[in-house]
Amino acid sequence: MPSRFVVKLLVTLTILLCAASAKAQQMPNPYGAPISLDNAKKAAAAAVAEAKKNNWTMAFAVVDPNGTLVYYEKLDNTQIGSAAVAISKARSSALFKRPTKTFEDAVAKGGDGMRTLGLEGAVPLEGGVPIVMDGKIVGAIGVSGGTSAQDLQCAQLGADALAK
Repeated sequence: MPSRFVVKLLVTLTILLCAASAKAQQMPNPYGAPISLDNAKKAAAAAVAEAKKNNWTMAFAVVDPNGTLVYYEKLDNTQIGSAAVAISKARSSALFKRPTKTFEDAVAKGGDGMRTLGLEGAVPLEGGVPIVMDGKIVGAIGVSGGTSAQDLQCAQLGADALAK
């Protein structure tokens, strides 16, 4: 049985490798001031419009750079579990400065990509996208309820609604 020192060393190395892997793929944009409620509603409105156009039932969450919920909306008949998933996708995207698809792709590759599952708060599902205004990350939007591609489609339109 390995000593406590060896176990602690292995855990520390794993955490450092995960952090290095995550940092290598993050967006270069600096964080900006937190997204305003009005802008959060605009981002969500664009995502909601796309979901309604396609008759998709989804949940939408917008967070600030710290992952704090700023705005939330859920369409009627959306599965209950999508509420928490949308918020988690938005938080993951804001905290790690990247779309959550990055994590999904890493996990799908297996091997080193599986380390993503050890990153606390990293949601490996499409549908979380950073919101960038004036070159700075002001928050993120998360969408859940459809397929991965549908979630991403709506989230990207929401983020793009504020891109400057």
